[in-house]
Formats: sequence, C-alpha cells, structure tokens
Amino acid sequence: MLNNLAESDRDMQAWIGVFRERLESLGWSEGRNLKIDIRWGAGDLGRLRGHAADLVSMNPDVAFADSTPAISALQQATRTIPIVFVGGSNPVGSGFVASLARPEGNITGFISFEPAIGGKWLGTLKEIAPSVTRVAPIYNPQTHTGQYFQAIETAAQSLSVKLVRLAFRDGSDIERGIADFGREPNGGLLVLSDPSAALHRDLIVTLAARHRLPAVYPFRQFATTGGLISYGVDRPDQYRRAADYVSRILKGERPGELPVQAPTKFELVINLKTAKALRLDVPLQLQQLADEVIE
Repeated sequence: MLNNLAESDRDMQAWIGVFRERLESLGWSEGRNLKIDIRWGAGDLGRLRGHAADLVSMNPDVAFADSTPAISALQQATRTIPIVFVGGSNPVGSGFVASLARPEGNITGFISFEPAIGGKWLGTLKEIAPSVTRVAPIYNPQTHTGQYFQAIETAAQSLSVKLVRLAFRDGSDIERGIADFGREPNGGLLVLSDPSAALHRDLIVTLAARHRLPAVYPFRQFATTGGLISYGVDRPDQYRRAADYVSRILKGERPGELPVQAPTKFELVINLKTAKALRLDVPLQLQQLADEVIE
C-alpha cells in the first residue's frame, strides 16, 4: 500500500482499518494468506517514488495506491503488477487507464470526484456564505491535475464570483497566500481535492478561521477538524469497494477488465460552531440536507 499522507494521519489509519476488515470478511487474513506492507509519502514526491520502487521490488500480487501521486509513482515503477487505486483524479487524462469502462492495462480503481463537482463546491460555498464575491481555489500544481477548474469557472460566472487561484507547494506558501487573499473583504476559500491539501488540512482550517474566511472542503475530515462545510465522497466506502477489487484480482481477475468506478456515496457535513464564529446564518434547508451537523 502506498499513500501520500503521513503515518500519523488518523483518518488514513481508520480507512486502512476498513480495508483490512473488508478483506478479512472476504477470506483474506493477515498472517494466514495475506501480508500487507504500507509506505507513507508524507507529501514528499521523491520519497513516494522511492517507496514505490521498494514495494515493486517485493513483487507483490497487488499494489494499492491512494491519490494520484501514489498511482503515478507505482506506474513508473511497474507496468505489470496489478494496481488498485482510491482517490485517483482524471485517470484517463493522467495516462493511467485507456478508458474508465475498460482500463486495459495494469491499473484500475475508484475516482473520488468527477470534474463537474467543482461547480457544486462553489455553489455550496455561496449558499452557506452568500456575501462571498471572491473565491480562492487552493491546490498544489505538483499534485493536482486541474480537472475541476472548467466547472468552477463556469459556476463563478453564473454566481458573479471572482476567482483568485491560490497555488502552493508547502505550508509557508499556504500561510502567505491565505493571508494576502484575506486582506480584502468578501473572500472565501475552495479547497480542492488534492493530497497536498489533505496533508496540510489543520493549517488550512486554522488559517481560514484566523482570517475569517468561509471555506468549502472536499472531505469530511476538514469539517470535523473545524472547517465550515465539506461535500465529498464517503472515503471508508471507497476503501471497502477497493478491497473487493483487490480480492477479485487475487482470485485471478485482470485489472484491465475491471472498470474504473465513480463514487456512489457522498456526504455533506456542516460545522455550525464554525458558522457561528463567522457570523453565518446557515439556511435550515441546507442543514436538513446535511448528513452530519456539528454543533
């Protein structure tokens, strides 16, 4: 297993636990007929490539990748060992698979979002914070594939929102960028689905609060950390489904014949405590739509 987060990440540890439990239920038991080796990139692409080479040298029956950088690192290391991914973005455009329906090569898995979700994120931010007229999409150009920008730009035009892209490479870029953006009024943040953003989620949530910037996030763990609102895929569900694919490959199926699948379960999480601190009146209808409301 290869991912781009740190070993201390509690959510990732929980998702790996879900993955293990599902494999156990399918008859794969560690210490009996299964061995799982895990490597952590912690946001370092060089380290990620080194770990990928190390894992491939073990000649595993299946490799598992979380995030686009992890998939890319494993693909560079092998074109024969089956790779199952979770969280891959734009797998066709990135050259990982020939098509979603028939991947054809050694890679298949589960994407987190389709490109149109970008407009949904921006619309959600405007719904919870109507006064926002300036929005900064936050992303790392080294790890983000850019597939959401067209939908975001289209939505921005219809919502009369000015976009100010906030690209970063490390934590200091995030601090400087959010501070500069926050100097002008009526701003909001749109944190894109990106492993680098997930790695810095505590910092981003803290800075959003400090500069009083409403923000929409792609995953639940941002909202539970103190972020205003999140709308995204149910990550534990994807790890369960990925375990199903791993089991099928271990039993002899080919990854190139298993279609890449889009998410089927999404969750909307609202942090009312954060909304109150920002003096936002969250519409009752939006609260009723939420899967979880944090008070």
